[in-house]
Amino acid sequence: MLNKKTVDDLANLQGKKVLVRCDFNVPLKDGVIQNYNRIDGAIPTIKKLLDQGAKVILCSHLGKPKGEPVPEMSLAPVAPALSERLGVEVKFVNDPKVTGEETRKVAAELKDGEVLLLQNTRYRVEETKYGKDEKADAYAKELADLCEGGVFVNDAFGTAHRAHCSNVGVSELVDTAAVGYLMQKEIDFLGNAVENPVRPFVAILGGAKVADKLNVISNLLEKCDTLIIGGGMAYTFLKAQGNEIGKSLVDDSKLDYCKEMLAKAEKLGKKLLLPVDSATITDFPNPIDAPVEVELYDSDKMPADREGCDIGPKTAELFADAVKSAKTVVWNGPMGVFENPTLAKGTIAVAKALAETDATTIIGGGDSAAAVNQLGFGDKMSHISTGGGASLEFLEGKELPGVAAATDKYTESN
Repeated sequence: MLNKKTVDDLANLQGKKVLVRCDFNVPLKDGVIQNYNRIDGAIPTIKKLLDQGAKVILCSHLGKPKGEPVPEMSLAPVAPALSERLGVEVKFVNDPKVTGEETRKVAAELKDGEVLLLQNTRYRVEETKYGKDEKADAYAKELADLCEGGVFVNDAFGTAHRAHCSNVGVSELVDTAAVGYLMQKEIDFLGNAVENPVRPFVAILGGAKVADKLNVISNLLEKCDTLIIGGGMAYTFLKAQGNEIGKSLVDDSKLDYCKEMLAKAEKLGKKLLLPVDSATITDFPNPIDAPVEVELYDSDKMPADREGCDIGPKTAELFADAVKSAKTVVWNGPMGVFENPTLAKGTIAVAKALAETDATTIIGGGDSAAAVNQLGFGDKMSHISTGGGASLEFLEGKELPGVAAATDKYTESN
């Protein structure tokens, strides 16, 4: 599927420095890690390199410090979590310059089988400006110099849709740039789902805005057998069909687009399922999890003073039925305001339907991944993506810069 060098293609690593771009963008509260999924996901690649006697240097961003050494976004808490999982001490240098003198010294003195974690790559403003700024090009070289321009492994799918110094920049400056196990798994699951799915293939899109998923809708209509649309974005489609949607979220500038997509589905002979009923409220909850009074209305009978904030029970049944006969399901975006317990029922129903099916179930990152994990269905899914924006762009059919920059396994002349 993926014509890129992977960790398994790397040989003769004994005594060599390997720079690994991980995704340690973990949720922190008062310096305590709240969720270890991304750290756990990185371990197999790191262990593989250590088993081969490599000197491993890890880098990642955390949050958006925008070029400032923001203490709350330090990677310091990640080092002990890694040490515990790897069974070796992970060295950490609290270096606001990331590649400063002390970091270079520790990197130079690493012994075989030792690990160094760099400080947050985004403490340097240049990180996100690769290819647009000479200083950024210099920062990419500083990172590549830490592994002596030799071997780089990119295992951060969450930033694969960005061309930054620590992924694309380094890839272009080293002898070999491979992808890690996590990256490989993401591309295999998402790639097979979109390009070579076992059918019937059902795609479920939710979330608030149609604008965020314009190209995804169009691309998936060509690939899937049934496209299900829920969440806030469904109301623009319902309005495009001539329904009253009350105070529900709508993007009037996208009504014509929605009509085009409805026509496209019909022309291609694809099912496009929209909510047939909604859970409605009078005013949006503040805070978001505050108690709300809900009234159910069919999609063609919503009062003008109500706001749809979740799919209703008839829709939940309709969507669940579509999933039952599927062999491949991709889901990106919740069905309603899932942060509110009263308005999470639609998202729970869809998650439950996916958990009970025998199909290959792939959850796009971001809110749908958070919803599935929070609701306790995470272990029932075939694959939960670690990258929200990256998985969306992949589903759009876009080439991801972080993947494209890796070394090809076979050239056309082979």
